Amino acid sequence: MPPTAPVTAAPATPIPAGAGETAPSPRLRVAGLSHRYGGEDDGTWALRDISLDVAEGEFVVVLGQSGCGKSTLLNIVGGLVTPTMGNVAVSGVPLFPVRHDQSGPRLAYVFQEANLLPWRSVLRNVTLPLELQGLGKGEREDRAREYLEIVGLSDFAKRLPHQLSGGMRQRVSIARALASGPEIVLMDEPFGALDAMTRDQMNAFLQELWLRQRFSVVFVTHSIGEAIFLADRIVMLSSRPGRIAEIYDVDIARPRTPEIVGKPRYGELSDSIRHRLG
Repeated sequence: MPPTAPVTAAPATPIPAGAGETAPSPRLRVAGLSHRYGGEDDGTWALRDISLDVAEGEFVVVLGQSGCGKSTLLNIVGGLVTPTMGNVAVSGVPLFPVRHDQSGPRLAYVFQEANLLPWRSVLRNVTLPLELQGLGKGEREDRAREYLEIVGLSDFAKRLPHQLSGGMRQRVSIARALASGPEIVLMDEPFGALDAMTRDQMNAFLQELWLRQRFSVVFVTHSIGEAIFLADRIVMLSSRPGRIAEIYDVDIARPRTPEIVGKPRYGELSDSIRHRLG
């Protein structure tokens, strides 16, 4: 099967939507981003000249081989790492310098490990970011219960993390992220530590949740199948230093099921991505 033609990256500047109108600002804009670890003379470039827009409600997957800078990119977008060069804006608000008060962009991060506090109940893990936002106990518990209901864990509110399965812990982590009202959710291989069957179940769960909530997502993975199942667009990074090698539109109807692996378009995308990754 011949590789499909990749979709080229969109320009960094807004595209006119019509006479007298402009397209809305993207939820996330990454412009000219480069990052080097180490000194100017002996450092290593992890990323070079990354520019990318993520629209409101879009699900973007960043795909690439290990060491290509995927997690570095996500850590910069999350404000955890200050880039050597370039800019990041969320909802038009510059991310750097990072503001540690309530005026900065609202970001939520879901890591490979759920990172729940073992001594806090499921409910109190979900309320943690709301406590940091200064919400009163009643309001934050009401919101936490709402999102535990959304992720199907309302009956486990009083449990401790060690009493849950790995997939359930990741559901709590996602509930915690969404309860904080983020403008964008960043996910760094959140299901990578799960067994294959649970990972497939969590991908289906995340798709269903996203279809209902339509939050903006940047999701990092090295799994081609996971990327095609979840993404509106796949952003492929080259080997180090990571650059945008290709951007693919995943034009497969939703909701997607595991049966998409038998669809011609799935095969075209998978073949093209594998060919491009080498």
